[in-house]
Amino acid sequence: MTAPPPNIVAEHGLSGEEYERILDILGRAPNHLELGIFSVMWSEHCSYKSSKVWLKTLPTTAPWVIHGPGENAGAVDIGGGLAAIFKMESHNHPSFIEPYQGAATGVGGILRDVFTMGARPIANLNALRFGDPNHPKTRHLLAGVVAGIGGYGNCVGVPTVGGEVNFDPGYNGNILVNAMTVGIAPKDRIFTSQASGVGNSIVYTGSKTGRDGIHGATMASAEFGEGAEEKRPTVQVGDPFTEKLLIEACLELMATDAIVAIQDMGAAGLTSSSFEMASKGGLGVELDLDRVPCREDGMTPYEMMLSESQERMLMVLKPGREDLARGVFEKWDLDFAVIGRLTDTGRMVLRMHGETVGDLPIDPLAEAAPEYRRPYEDTPEAPAIAPSAVPAPDDTGAALRRLLGSPDLCSRRWIWEQYDHMVMADTVQRPGGDAAVVRIHGTTRALAITTDCTPRYCQAAPHLGGAQAVAEAWRNLTAVGARPLAVTDNLNFGNPERPAVMGQFAGCVQGIGEACRALEFPVVSGNVSLYNETNGKAIPPTAAIGGVGLIEDLERTADIALKAAGEALVLIGETRGHLGASLYLREVADRREGAPPPVDLAAERRNGDFVRGLIGAGTVTTCHDLSDGGLAVALAEMALAGDLGAQVTPPEDPALPPLHAWLFGEDQARYLVTVPTSEPVLEAARRAGVPAVRIGTTGGDALTLPGGQPIFVAELRAAHETWLPAYMGETPAD
Repeated sequence: MTAPPPNIVAEHGLSGEEYERILDILGRAPNHLELGIFSVMWSEHCSYKSSKVWLKTLPTTAPWVIHGPGENAGAVDIGGGLAAIFKMESHNHPSFIEPYQGAATGVGGILRDVFTMGARPIANLNALRFGDPNHPKTRHLLAGVVAGIGGYGNCVGVPTVGGEVNFDPGYNGNILVNAMTVGIAPKDRIFTSQASGVGNSIVYTGSKTGRDGIHGATMASAEFGEGAEEKRPTVQVGDPFTEKLLIEACLELMATDAIVAIQDMGAAGLTSSSFEMASKGGLGVELDLDRVPCREDGMTPYEMMLSESQERMLMVLKPGREDLARGVFEKWDLDFAVIGRLTDTGRMVLRMHGETVGDLPIDPLAEAAPEYRRPYEDTPEAPAIAPSAVPAPDDTGAALRRLLGSPDLCSRRWIWEQYDHMVMADTVQRPGGDAAVVRIHGTTRALAITTDCTPRYCQAAPHLGGAQAVAEAWRNLTAVGARPLAVTDNLNFGNPERPAVMGQFAGCVQGIGEACRALEFPVVSGNVSLYNETNGKAIPPTAAIGGVGLIEDLERTADIALKAAGEALVLIGETRGHLGASLYLREVADRREGAPPPVDLAAERRNGDFVRGLIGAGTVTTCHDLSDGGLAVALAEMALAGDLGAQVTPPEDPALPPLHAWLFGEDQARYLVTVPTSEPVLEAARRAGVPAVRIGTTGGDALTLPGGQPIFVAELRAAHETWLPAYMGETPAD
């Protein structure tokens, strides 16, 4: 067999050393199809070859964890015989090349990861990062991504209930689109991808296979250069209506005893799905490619095996269940074909037109997959900035309005109103709060869900940034009264072959692991997206965290809206006025520098458990965690949500930082709550060793901050609601 030329090997994303390893495994040169299979299976996207050495250090177990990393999604026990199944995954490169379809198929892919395991999806979220608003591509990319997310999620009938959006020049060449889905399944009816039963049928169902998405996994494992738009053919095309049919058909068949194993065809399509099922079961597969439903004539084995056409599933069925399954899928107007069988050979054998077109050993390919411990350099420590070294504003009210109207803090209403966040009628807390709250259907219990990351912290101090992302997710769940259960991570970084980037990755993962252990908040699923850079310029390190928590009683929750006049505002947690790497420093002082705020995980645990106890006891009427923009921004968001003012006075404390640092500092482990009477809460806090102080009173139609004139809530709303619709060329809603 003739060896492929070196340029063909390089075009498949394989190094010379990796190609030599392939020759050793096969004992011969691969043909073009086999080279393509090695290429996708050994890509960063599928093999995690640069990241798994670090991912293995993360905590992944707890008494309530049913399935940790390694399956399509993570699963945790939520009581009542049910499990929550969830995952977050990136679709960054496709969304930069073709924003609508890239984002839409990102939603479709993460939905399949969840319902493949037997769960009905109940919520979608997304974490989006765009470039400088003044960059010529940003508006186009934002419009396309939001339309793609809404277009797919709305049509498939799953509510999009939350997420986050950041803007930074560091994303000019590579935007990030991270999609998260949460579903609920019977605890005793969770399906996995581990194949079993020699001779059992391998079944293809869903949409037909086309030429879209070929080499999508390889493209997602390389950095961009000039002409990124030319890679548009590697972007898949989604059909949410077919996905809806696929969800219903799969769940119907899952209610029978027909399925042995099931795997969605995501990255690397038919190759990855068949390979993973056989590998996990220690078996082999034989596929007859003549039987694969195709929507285009003359497709080659290479195109069939590497296509990433959407809305497709692969299953292993129990003997004699083929007709039952066929009836279900044909009822839902979906393609169905028996395309192969399981064998005991441990090999992947591909046949077409009566000939063997590919023959690969499964376990050796998996076991010999590269695993790199890349050299890394620790990120230089950023200098601390004393609060007194940052100038105070002339007017605290003007500074607050500027922050509320900035791209990173302005209202996201323009975005989330394009999403159907109420479909299925179980959304209890809508977008705009600390966490989404979605009722467990037919009960008075709920799941709380959030996505969090502060990339500027990750860039300044990766270890702290990783820990802070976990801590903020934990706080956001706590702030609505939920018990945090577990996280899914989406780790977005540049080229891991550069030691500085690898140092960012290692630092963030170490911080994530430390925080997850301290907070008993294990990682049960996730995704790594590397090579997010263009022409050698990497994105800011972005360790996105998706968190899920459980609310046992929907009568005992909290939200961010001020409820009534005359209530006490109580600040929980210690305030030192940390302004390093803060939004105040960037947006008001026009400086990007300094160390991010320290993360005291013991304080996070202590303060959060205390606040959750208050909510569970029905003591607090409103709760909001403090993060970007500090106390002043949190209070303004509470006022806007409740359309009610408040008056704030700093406590008399000689250790208090300067006023602007007290108002805008981003110290962690803090919450702002309202209570009818403050003294019982302050006394309980003293007994628990939790810092707490009364700082003001709710009421009126204005927010009165020390050092400034009262600001009418209507003025705050105008500042908050205007920027994004104006940027997108629309008039803000009344």
